[in-house]
Amino acid sequence: MSQTETTYTSWFERIKGALIGAFFGILLLIGCIWLLIWNEGRAIQTYRALSEGASQVVSIDGGAVDPANDGKLVHLSGAVKSDQVPKDSQFGVVADGAVGLSRHVEMYQWVEKSESQTKKTLGGGEETTTTYSYAKEWRSSVVDSSDFKQAEDHRNPSRMPNGATFTVKTAHVGAFTVQGNDIAGIGDYSQLALTDSDIQRIGEQIGSGRLSGRNTDGAYIGSNENLPSVGDLRITFQRIDLETASIVGKQSHDALTPFVTTNHRDIFLTAPGNVDAGQMFQSAQSENNIITWLVRAGGLIGLFISFKLIFGLLPILGDLIPIVGSILGFGTSIVAFVLTLIIGPVVIAIGWFAYRPLLSIGIIAGGLLIAFLVTRLRRKAPLQPQPA
Repeated sequence: MSQTETTYTSWFERIKGALIGAFFGILLLIGCIWLLIWNEGRAIQTYRALSEGASQVVSIDGGAVDPANDGKLVHLSGAVKSDQVPKDSQFGVVADGAVGLSRHVEMYQWVEKSESQTKKTLGGGEETTTTYSYAKEWRSSVVDSSDFKQAEDHRNPSRMPNGATFTVKTAHVGAFTVQGNDIAGIGDYSQLALTDSDIQRIGEQIGSGRLSGRNTDGAYIGSNENLPSVGDLRITFQRIDLETASIVGKQSHDALTPFVTTNHRDIFLTAPGNVDAGQMFQSAQSENNIITWLVRAGGLIGLFISFKLIFGLLPILGDLIPIVGSILGFGTSIVAFVLTLIIGPVVIAIGWFAYRPLLSIGIIAGGLLIAFLVTRLRRKAPLQPQPA
């Protein structure tokens, strides 16, 4: 079943919306400029901290605690042993010997989908036709049906159990204690088979007199898994295991904690298996570079959107003559793209200059020197004789 709705937006309403959009475009522009500058500082400070750590780290035997290394940045590899048993506090499911336990919950619900088509009308207005359709799907979070166009016929339950991850408080890597969530973050996930008592407890906790049973992967709350009804639940668990881990951190007696560098950055690196210190720092630097470029890309996209919002009024003014509005819309997109290509790199360069002024000046001076030498050589080059 679907529903079609047609709405009309007048030219003056579009102008009002464009002015509001321009205001938010200015705010977005300021935010993106700040983000790009902050990102350069974050990248440089992280690089410096990792470089400092790589020059100071000491590889030690993870099987014994040497008091002489207390307070130092150390690297070790060792077998992982959980100090507790991870447990789902709501349903009582446990994973013996694991470092963590993950709960995944899905509920069968109504989902609203919409498709819109917009066309311009005489006088600069717009007519939008939207078709709403409904389907039942398994979702891992509650879909709010109160905002559906046909809410009365497509109601979803308002609550469901959340997915969650439960880790041990502490674990041992060799002779050293580490936080359980640090270890679980690099562990391997595998399906946990639920016992009959687990299924029973889950059903009792869900309540509402609903049937509970076992399906292929875990527990099923509902009358028929093959013919699910809205509100039916699928609950599965995965255990998180780790046999061996490598850690870079500060030795604090028999514990490993974050090491604070001279620029006040924390260093605490983890990796599954036996990984040497150099490789761990290299991986951290690579991750830092990836994050830097992702934030740069996000900032540049944000700049483009902000310029589009700022110039959004012009195509609407031109829509009094439809073809003029379309031409202006294309033109403002080109202008927004060009401004992004100009302002984005300039802002990034400013960020670099703010955190690495000497290097930036050196690069600029080097470029000017190369340009000067090329110009001089071109002037001194002998002229080729003209053919007779």
